Amino acid sequence: MTEKSASVLWNGSGKQGKGQVSTGSGALLDYPYGFESRFGDDRRSTNPEEILGAAHAACFTMAFSFACEKAGFPTSTIDTQAHVRLSEQGDGCVIDRVALHMRAVVPGVSEAQFQEIAASAKRDCPLSKALAGVPEITLEATLDPEVA
Repeated sequence: MTEKSASVLWNGSGKQGKGQVSTGSGALLDYPYGFESRFGDDRRSTNPEEILGAAHAACFTMAFSFACEKAGFPTSTIDTQAHVRLSEQGDGCVIDRVALHMRAVVPGVSEAQFQEIAASAKRDCPLSKALAGVPEITLEATLDPEVA
């Protein structure tokens, strides 16, 4: 069992307020976020959806690498992006889609084996399970040719 932590300090009201996100590891330390970074054009700060996407991409990538190794195909390179969509619903918002895009170099694996392993990693990674309430979680998995 393992437990990780994060914290947020928020000052002010909704649109005018500002927050700071920190992680127990110190990877994020008082990292700013607020209304404009979530709903506007502020690219200097983060937002919950971006952090969730990073966490999901990281979890899926690790699950995929472990699954490949277990199947006898150690991974060489994996590059994963996650796109998280926040949509209006009623008086609030909902995360209604997470789209994972992964490119990987996995020596010796066939396309069929690659797609099967990728699909199982998406299904079985802890973040995918935690996000089971998201109506749409997609995966586009591309097997890159081995570099000679």
